[in-house]
Order: sequence, then C-alpha cells, then structure tokens
Amino acid sequence: MNEIELLREWDADAPPLSDTARARARFRLHQAMQAPGTVSTTGPAPVLGRRPLLRIAVACAAAAAVTATVVVSQNTAENAPRTQAVSATTVLRGAAAEALRTEQPLAPRDDQFVYTKEVIRRTPVAGGPAKTYVDESWSSVDGSKKSYVSELGHTQWVPPAQKGQYSWPPSQWSKLEQLPLDPGRLTITLREAGTKPDFGRPTRADEWPEVQIFLSGLLRAPVLPKGLRSAAFEALAAVPGIEVVPGRTKVDGREAIGIRYRGPAGSPWASGGRLLLFDAKSYRYLGLRERVTAGGTSYDQWQHVTAQGVVDRVLQRP
Repeated sequence: MNEIELLREWDADAPPLSDTARARARFRLHQAMQAPGTVSTTGPAPVLGRRPLLRIAVACAAAAAVTATVVVSQNTAENAPRTQAVSATTVLRGAAAEALRTEQPLAPRDDQFVYTKEVIRRTPVAGGPAKTYVDESWSSVDGSKKSYVSELGHTQWVPPAQKGQYSWPPSQWSKLEQLPLDPGRLTITLREAGTKPDFGRPTRADEWPEVQIFLSGLLRAPVLPKGLRSAAFEALAAVPGIEVVPGRTKVDGREAIGIRYRGPAGSPWASGGRLLLFDAKSYRYLGLRERVTAGGTSYDQWQHVTAQGVVDRVLQRP
C-alpha cells in the first residue's frame, strides 16, 4: 500500500473526507480542546489510552490527551543552567539515536500477541501515600482475536477490531508498519489524516498543534515497528513550540530532562502539554508525567513500560 493512502485506507470502503468534513472534524477537535483536562475512571473516557487496544475516536482522544496540567518536580537552581543549555532538538534527536541503538526488532505473526508490562505511579496532589499499578496486557497483532488489557489494575477482555473502528495509535501491527519511517513524511501523513497527503505543501502554523498530538500519541505505544519510534522522535524535534522544561526532575532515582509542547498564549497548550521524560545522560525515553483527575481527586502520575515482547497466547510472557 502506498503510504500516502494509509490513513484513508484504514476503512477501504469509506470515501475520503471532503473539505467540509475535514472542517467539521477540525471544529470538533477545537471544541474538545476547550474542555477541562480530566481523566475519567468510569465509562468511556475520551483520552488517548496507554495502549492501542482502546477503541477511541481519534480527534476527541487526541484533544483530551494534551489538556492535562503538567507536573514537574524540580531540583535546586544550580542544576538549571545545565538543563537549559540542552535544546529540545538535541534531546529528541539523541532519543532517536538511542531508540535505534537499543530497540529489539519484532516481526510478529498475525496470530500472535504483543505483550507489554507498564508501571503507573500515582501520588495525590493534596498529599497522601502514592499507589503503584503494574499493568500487563496482551494485544492481538492483527486485531482479529480478543485481547486482554489491564488499566490501573483493572483487567478486561477487548473484542476483536470491527470494520470502521478507529484508534490511535493503530491497534493492528500491519497499520503501524505502513507508517512512513522518514520523519518529514511521517509528519505530513499524520497532518493529512483521512485525506491524501500533499508532501510538497509546508505545514501551516495552525496545523502544528494537531501534528504534535499525533506524534506524542504514537510515542505512547509500548511497542513499535523497527525505526518508527526513532522517526517519531525526529519528527517531534521539528515541531515549533517543543521545549525543554527548566530544571531537572527525578525519575525512579535518576535525573531526567522534560520535554513538552507549549502553544501560543490563549491556546489550550499555553501552559504546556504532557511532559515526556528522557535520561539526562543517554537521552533514553523514560516515559511521561502528567496531572490527572479521577473520582474528584487530582494525582501526579508517572508511567513507563518495563517489558515487552511477542507471545503465542494470552497470559504467556516472553
């Protein structure tokens, strides 16, 4: 399949979006961005799930994903100059190189499952003991089988993917493999979601917020085809508004550098989006930190993947 037809071909029987349909979609995206940034623990939540198994509407999911307030735990001022001297471009390109160096290429069969183990730590903002969740999930490679998913300790079976059902990142491995590995083409493919990308047209200023939503969402996938995570880091480095957060933050006892997207004043991203964390020395991606609200309580949340692999059946570990 030609990569420029990728997102349109997710539902081969559906016609490409018209200009009017695209305008309506962008309007709904803008409206969703104005909603409070909370994460619900009951019912369907319009947020970007930690795994591609959650069947969500891309526009609503992406919009809600970036409205959360970022929480940064900074150290003393003497560390700040060293952090500020490192640009977001340097960190993200270093992360891209580290991803290529350390990734273990996977070539799963359609009948297999992708196994992931993720740790989520939540600390109440108002004070109180932190709680740690260890989530293990088994995702059907081609989406044709039931998957077994854990979310904050709650497990559930997810039915096979249905025709016309969309999620971001894609739940099927074949769709992830079709995404371009060239950072520039990846950016434009995501920018033109639902239509045929115009690789000769520069990205407009009003399109960058949506681009960073999809790129950041792609990085949340625990497992990606060879080279795709590196391409996403490189593409994110080119997004205007990506910045290094001043000061250092601690991640599991390690010094980390925070990267976030900050939009213009008056926009939903004026105070910054989710915080992506990278090792201060190697630039290896360490996960993300954000503030979430659940059940009326606000939490500082950090999450990261600790293991992944390909297995033949649910509950089997690599």
